[in-house]
Amino acid sequence: MNAADSSLLSRYGGNLPRYTSYPTAAQFSDAVGPDDSRAWLSSLPADQPVSLYLHVPFCDTLCRFCGCNTAVLRNADARAAYAALLHEELRRIITLIGPGRRVTHLQWGGGTPTTLPASAMRRVMQAIRRDFDIAPDAEISIEVDPRHLPPDYPALLHELGFNRASMGVQDLDSDVQDACGRIQSWEQTSDCLTALRDAGVNSINIDLIYGLPRQDTAGVARTARAVASLHPDRLAVFGYAHVPWKQKRQNLMPVGDLPGPQARIAQRAAIDATLRNEGFLPVGLDHYVSPHDSMARAMVSGTLHRNFQGYTTDTAPALIGVGASAISSLPGGMTQNAVSSAAYARLMGNSPDSLPVVRGVKLDADDHVCAAIIEQVMCDLRVDLAEVCAQYHLPASHFDPELAHLAPMVADGLVRIIGRQIQVTEKGRQFVRHVAAAFDRYLTADSATRHASAL
Repeated sequence: MNAADSSLLSRYGGNLPRYTSYPTAAQFSDAVGPDDSRAWLSSLPADQPVSLYLHVPFCDTLCRFCGCNTAVLRNADARAAYAALLHEELRRIITLIGPGRRVTHLQWGGGTPTTLPASAMRRVMQAIRRDFDIAPDAEISIEVDPRHLPPDYPALLHELGFNRASMGVQDLDSDVQDACGRIQSWEQTSDCLTALRDAGVNSINIDLIYGLPRQDTAGVARTARAVASLHPDRLAVFGYAHVPWKQKRQNLMPVGDLPGPQARIAQRAAIDATLRNEGFLPVGLDHYVSPHDSMARAMVSGTLHRNFQGYTTDTAPALIGVGASAISSLPGGMTQNAVSSAAYARLMGNSPDSLPVVRGVKLDADDHVCAAIIEQVMCDLRVDLAEVCAQYHLPASHFDPELAHLAPMVADGLVRIIGRQIQVTEKGRQFVRHVAAAFDRYLTADSATRHASAL
């Protein structure tokens, strides 16, 4: 963004959802509970594939910037006990959806899943392979921490069928790392990636963050060039979300050193230019991929999707979350398990068949329509409202208010509207959440304050 465009910051600042779902988690409430989850899971058609997400809320050390539900747990027996709960929750889910269900995507996230003892990870993965039908081309991925990956884990991951690993780098500058409480050398990052690929886990994702304390445009560009030299298959480039009211650890961040909106925009532009110059293709709001990656093919074919883990090639209509704080996205609605591992364990112990769901949201017909539009905007940067209206049997004028709401963005060159077709321009890519927000019927000035910075 150049100086002539700086006035856009004042018009499009504030906070907005990241739109990894619609409705967003801000609409979750305890009006939805275990009974709803059981009903929605039981109603999944027998021939319908699912994807699985398993959450491990433990790390070896805590990063000050992190907004995830995670804590330090040193005791290996306690970590193994948590893995046993994951296995048990999966058993309860299978009683509702039936054994042998086809799985197209399987992801372990956290936290740091590799904090689980190797024997515990093996038991859970062997149970999944026994009780589900893992598709031959399924993406099986896991998050790792290059600072704390046990030496025997890369070989174990290959043995268990993992074909993708995601690692956080964030920023390689030592001053920025000191501010964030995450000290990670270049050697640790490079050695971890090499160990994974040498073991046969060939596809690698790397996460970067801009908007951190003490970052500048030159520094983030250096980091982007360095990680590009490792030839990752995907990169996620997130803007730091400072939400200390959600995560108290962020109060330890040196707030006075946080870059302002103009600096954040400049940092994002520097990373964008660097990665494009290195041959990576931009995907949606914040991803970059190798031209040979499956996500690049999904982008071309129009089969890219977005869920609580971000952009994905997963086409399964149901995502089942397992573990503390895990979120499930089902045709009937979305549910979230108890957030803390202690509360999760307590609910799992209530009865032999209970589900640890504590909140969620039911989906009505309007939610499904708006969700489809928002996902298409976030993934493809375009949507044809005439096609949407025809698909959902709506009058042609149904979205006239939303089109009117987008008029200022058209005037600013961020969006083109031809007939009923909306196209986000390249200039407007970083404002795609604002376009999505035009179709968010829950978003208000008051509720927006619950979300992260829009830019």
